[in-house]
Amino acid sequence: MSNIIENLKWRYATKKFDPSKKISPQDLETLKEAIQLSASSYGLQPYQVLIIEDQEIREKLKPAAWNQTQITDASHLVVFANKVNLSPKDTEAYMNNISATRNIPVDSLNGFSEMINGVVNSLPEDAKAVWTSKQTYIALGNLLAAAAELKIDSCPMEGFEADKFNEILGLNEKGLNAAVIAPVGYRSEDDNTQEYIKVRKPKTELFTTI
Repeated sequence: MSNIIENLKWRYATKKFDPSKKISPQDLETLKEAIQLSASSYGLQPYQVLIIEDQEIREKLKPAAWNQTQITDASHLVVFANKVNLSPKDTEAYMNNISATRNIPVDSLNGFSEMINGVVNSLPEDAKAVWTSKQTYIALGNLLAAAAELKIDSCPMEGFEADKFNEILGLNEKGLNAAVIAPVGYRSEDDNTQEYIKVRKPKTELFTTI
């Protein structure tokens, strides 16, 4: 059996982290790179990712996550914040990035730019925010898989008040919204849930081959 399957079987949604154990700078960079390399529609990456180390900030966030201890006890708290007001300026910045990275004229990307603006930026604002929020979950998946590969624990969480996170982290002014969060670190020996057998649908029920 491949290592990736063994590592995915090893991971679980950690309920208790050991606050004395910290992720090394090298491993943290690997997690960041895994997020950076995530797929996204058109490659736009319409979000920002906050890596929160500051304990004082996390103490402020904790009540907005119903006092769940993962917020403060994990080594780091990762907040995926989607852009709520995506505009043609974001498309333009992306075209400039492609041009510089691939060393091609930006004008050669006009068709691609027009397609993105025609599809994405024509959406109503609320639908656009839903679309950008969905993109964060793809990046979250990369984080969880990469963390498991490094034997770093994680806990994807939607159990928090986004409006309060936005206020505390100053996201509203940046046109961002806290979509999903993931504390990362190392499990506590006292976390009994690590012993639970993983429960998933059988493949025969989950998959249909047509």
